[in-house]
Amino acid sequence: MHLVPLPALADNYIWLLHDDDGNAIVVDPGDASVVEQALATRQLQLRAILLTHHHQDHIGGAAELRRHHAVPVYAPDDERIVEATMRVHDGDEVDLASPRVHFDVIAIPGHTLSHVAYIGAGLLLCGDTLFSLGCGRLFEGSPAQMLASLDRLSTLPGSTLVCGGHEYTEANGRFAHTVEPENPELARRLQEVTVLRAQLRPTLPVALADELATNPFLRVDTDEVAAWCQQRGINNDRVACFAAVREAKDGFR
Repeated sequence: MHLVPLPALADNYIWLLHDDDGNAIVVDPGDASVVEQALATRQLQLRAILLTHHHQDHIGGAAELRRHHAVPVYAPDDERIVEATMRVHDGDEVDLASPRVHFDVIAIPGHTLSHVAYIGAGLLLCGDTLFSLGCGRLFEGSPAQMLASLDRLSTLPGSTLVCGGHEYTEANGRFAHTVEPENPELARRLQEVTVLRAQLRPTLPVALADELATNPFLRVDTDEVAAWCQQRGINNDRVACFAAVREAKDGFR
């Protein structure tokens, strides 16, 4: 299975997965033209579409793709996603024959209430819940819901590749540095990101193990992030700590 991040819109990634026989799936196609160009260039046949949540920059191209490709569209059970042909829920499985791949579906509310992730082939396709060095804004869910979702993702194998929906790593990294300025793994990651972006290369996917060592939203239980929260009067309350970090990121410039 080959994984290709397709830049789209302002800073989205559409994730393209394909096998050596030319069978492909796409995840969160916000722009159909980007997908069509990639399929044509690589001589691939689209076999399925996976959607993680209802926001237009993640589903905007699905209807157009369906007009040209008779493929199933897997999506959360959310009436705002009218393009869905197969509704998925927490604990469901998606088995595809071409390309041959299996995904487990888990509910990860927070960014939106119906957000899901697809886990399979060593990949975590997580939309706008988890980014490199950051997490999604809480448009619909609560801090407790988002933290619980991130806790679930944190239990995956460290080798799992995080495939977030946006290229936000540089900005996320600047904020993360304010939370953990002495974190050597974060310093290493920031240097790596600087080089990648200077070369116009994506910073994703990234191993979950790297995120566990550097992403403040996955590190609310560490002494370093706890100390940052204590400076703001938050003690022994991990949800409040997470909420404080998220609120600080919302106002970070």
